[in-house]
Amino acid sequence: MKDAQAGDPVSGVKWTHKTTRKLSHQLQRQGFVIGHMTVRRLLKARKYSLRTNRKRLAGVQDPERDRQFRYLDRLRHLFLKRGEPVLSVDTKKKELVGNFKNPGRGWRREWRDVLDHDFPSIAQGHAIPYGIYDIGQKAGFVVIGTSHETPQFAVAAIRRWWKAVGRVCYPATHRVLIEADCGGANDSRKWAWKAALQDLADETGLAITVTHYPPGASKWNPIEHRLFSLISKNWAGEPLVSYETMLKFIRTTKSEAGVRCRACLDARVYKTGLTISQEERTSINLVPRKVLPQWNYSLHPR
Repeated sequence: MKDAQAGDPVSGVKWTHKTTRKLSHQLQRQGFVIGHMTVRRLLKARKYSLRTNRKRLAGVQDPERDRQFRYLDRLRHLFLKRGEPVLSVDTKKKELVGNFKNPGRGWRREWRDVLDHDFPSIAQGHAIPYGIYDIGQKAGFVVIGTSHETPQFAVAAIRRWWKAVGRVCYPATHRVLIEADCGGANDSRKWAWKAALQDLADETGLAITVTHYPPGASKWNPIEHRLFSLISKNWAGEPLVSYETMLKFIRTTKSEAGVRCRACLDARVYKTGLTISQEERTSINLVPRKVLPQWNYSLHPR
């Protein structure tokens, strides 16, 4: 065990790369009469257990990471204290629509047969779930796109949330806070994202404040563990055979903490590669925040 083990020096938990059968054979060659089940029992008695890799180490550590987290936390509490909406937004993993294997297990009397290959060419289409999680209301809203993940699609999803939910739950508000990642459709460096938000601000009269999570910190976005994880558990082991099936699973997602979710389909085609001219950039009423303006800014109606 000494040459093949690793462990945690703090907790004392150890693990080995050898199997119990290999260990029992090695002991038998040394003259011991022992089976692999006894080896398993002895390992457990010595605090060994089967372990997997854990994604906990950040490959990118921005020097302003902690400062941004502290500022984001202060801003969130300020908006919640005022009774104003705080939205955590992100795109969930894209899914192929069809009779394909979906990770997970479910209670059934018989096995369910699915296609043996996950080829996009035999799929009915692909689904792009863009989620909006209202932190104050503990409620989710997911828009499933069918074309491309673009800033225009992301902002269209936020617009749908405002028309269906936001203006009803927050009839007197004039401000909204959006927490987003630093990449994807809501990339902090994309002018298309900011231009689309400006159109939304003009249309609704809302002042939209945006705070971005630092690079490599997207897993701390609340929507990841408060909504997307629940959706993944709800449809675990169930083939997503149609868009309606996906919508059904999302709409029936709930938690003991009271989280509920709405869902709708957006079948519009969003073009990629759109560029924002210098004139359009100048017309955007963008006000950078004093703290880390590359990640924090507000857009006011024109």
